[in-house]
Order: sequence, then C-alpha cells, then structure tokens
Amino acid sequence: MLRIAIQAKGRLNEQSIELLSEAGIRVAESKRKLISRAGGFPLEVLYLRDDDIPQAVAMGVADLGIVGLNEVAEKGFRVEQAMDLGFGNCRISLAVERTAAYEGLDYFRGKRVATSYPNILTRFFAEKGIDAEIHTIEGSVEIAPAVGMSDAIFDIVSSGGTLISNGLVEVEKVFYSEAVLIANPEMDEAKRRETAQLTFRFNSILESRGMKYVLMNLPAEKLQEAIVILPGMRSPTILPLAQEGWCSIHAVISESQLWERIERLKEIGAEDILVLTLENMIR
Repeated sequence: MLRIAIQAKGRLNEQSIELLSEAGIRVAESKRKLISRAGGFPLEVLYLRDDDIPQAVAMGVADLGIVGLNEVAEKGFRVEQAMDLGFGNCRISLAVERTAAYEGLDYFRGKRVATSYPNILTRFFAEKGIDAEIHTIEGSVEIAPAVGMSDAIFDIVSSGGTLISNGLVEVEKVFYSEAVLIANPEMDEAKRRETAQLTFRFNSILESRGMKYVLMNLPAEKLQEAIVILPGMRSPTILPLAQEGWCSIHAVISESQLWERIERLKEIGAEDILVLTLENMIR
C-alpha cells in the first residue's frame, strides 16, 4: 500500500483531494485526522504542513507527496519529481518599495532582503554575483520593508494584489512553481508499480483538462473539409446517418480552439453541434 502526503489545509489541500477524487480515490476528509485510509485504491493519505512534505518523502515516511515545486527546491531533499500536476501555479519574485530607485539587480548589493525561501534566493544571488543580506522570516514577509526589517522582499506572488496593498512593486521574477508529485527514490518494485498505476490515472485526468468532445451532423460532401478543420487526436470519428447524404463527426478539440473551429464548421454546413466536457482521456 502506498502512502501519499498532501497539505493539511489550504488551497493545495483542496486541489489535491479533488485530483484524487477524479482519479476514483475516495478520501475521508477530517480536520482532526493526520492520516486516513483511502477507498478505490490501495492508498493512505498523510496530512502535513507543505514545507514538511519533501522531508517526509525523502525519509520514506511517505512514498509520494503532492507539494509545490518551490518547497522541493527550497528544502533540497533527495526526491524524484514524478510528474507536474498543472495546478497551484505561482512565482517567487523580488519586490521593492514603490518609491525605490530600482534600475536592475545591482540595486540589491548590500541590501537587506526578507524571505521565507533563503536557499532559492541564495542560489539566485550567487549565480548573478550579488552580495546581499538575506534575512529569513516566516509569514507576513510583505510587511518587512514597511516596519524597517528589510529593504526588499523575496516572496510568492500570485496576482500581485498583496504587494500593491503593501506599497511594493515586483521587479524580478526568479522562480516559477506549480504542484508536483514527488516520490521516494528508494521505493521497492511493488510500490513503483502502484505508483505507475496512480500516475496513469492522474495523467488521464490532466490530459482531458482544457479539452472538449464535439459531435455534429454534416453533409457527407463536406466531410473532407471538416476533417481538415477537426484533426482530432489521430483523426475524427465518422459515422453514417440514417438520412442519406449525411454523416456524424465526433472529435476532441482543445478548448482554446473550440469556438474558432465551430464557426468554421458551421460555415461548411455543420448542424446539431454538441459540446461535452471530458472527464478522462486515456491514450
């Protein structure tokens, strides 16, 4: 049986449980439990602080973990990155006070920079040849310049609204992060097989996101034109209709291309167009 560590609370917890649920894995949510047995797959779920997950996986306390790539990079524990999960996207950036005369990275020479990610920042400054004072603080990093604790900050940015409300401006985007599935590199073969089964489920879900299943009726004489518009994963599915001279076409289309393709299909005579959401896409 596998054991997977996920964040105990917060947005990443919700998205992790949603992914497990879509994969047919039932997790009993409880604010009091630190570990629970899942249904639908041989899996135990361990609830931890996000910054404890890389260590738990590296030590073998958990076989797998869902955590932000930023925490993996910051902690530096030896784990395998099994797959990107496509949610929890953010970046870690340098920000200065709005009134600062910022003209480039040289601004940070000799400056005090507050952060919860000292290791990522230390590596970045070393690569750029910048000698700065890095002050590690936990939580509320964005208020450090206002209270005189630092000249700048290095922190997670999503929308940038928190920076603006604290009189700061983002000046350097340093590290891009998203949720990843990490694995203990010392797992035995049985657990690796179970991990492959789990990632198979995850991949089928992630591949279906942003895709739509489209069905339509079309005059048979326009079929070749439609095939050019609707290539599908290999090629669209073509079915004859009872009405002579007509056919039905089924295809999977990227959501970003959906309306442009539908408009072109209508121009060549497509009718009765249905657009369905995909739950899974297994290749």
